[in-house]
Amino acid sequence: MKTNKFLMLLKTRGALTAAEIAKELGMTSEGARLQLLKLTEEGLIQSQHESRGVGRPTQFFTLTALGNAGFPDTHAELTVKLIQLIKQNLGEEALQSVINANEISGKEKYQRELESLSDLETRIGRLAEIRTREGYMAEYSKDEEGYLLVENHCPICAAAQVCQGFCSSELNTFKFVLGNSVDISRVNHIIAGDRRCAYRITLKKAS
Repeated sequence: MKTNKFLMLLKTRGALTAAEIAKELGMTSEGARLQLLKLTEEGLIQSQHESRGVGRPTQFFTLTALGNAGFPDTHAELTVKLIQLIKQNLGEEALQSVINANEISGKEKYQRELESLSDLETRIGRLAEIRTREGYMAEYSKDEEGYLLVENHCPICAAAQVCQGFCSSELNTFKFVLGNSVDISRVNHIIAGDRRCAYRITLKKAS
């Protein structure tokens, strides 16, 4: 069934354009777009636009949480088990070392993608794009207070529930890559029962 092929392709390859999907599945672009529209209406996939150099933004398609739910998901249980084993056998300090190493890796990865961008809003927009590619369904908005970075899904929720050090590490990473000129605070938290995670980003007041 072609619908299943669409979902499987996005599951295994990540974000793709309609043209890339059509080529991979050996069908016309128009046929691919009709299927993508149907899957979007069913809530199984979503699209976002990314600016890559000059020209119009490119539209990419990814699975939604509902789309992902159609695939077996055993990694969450395995991750939780590994965290618990590290705690039990090596202690909290060893677990924190793992979290710290992951944070350093994340900072380096994000910084490489953001280092050429000087404008704050552009950097926030790129950060949202990166987080969306990683499964967080991220977006941002601007208001009179500054910016609000929203993550509508948490792909590491199971791990974060048993070890909130991962959440603290993410906040540290955002502060690092957006720079010392801004204040960042978490105003919504999925772990606390909120529908989403959201971060308020404001420029620091001149002293």
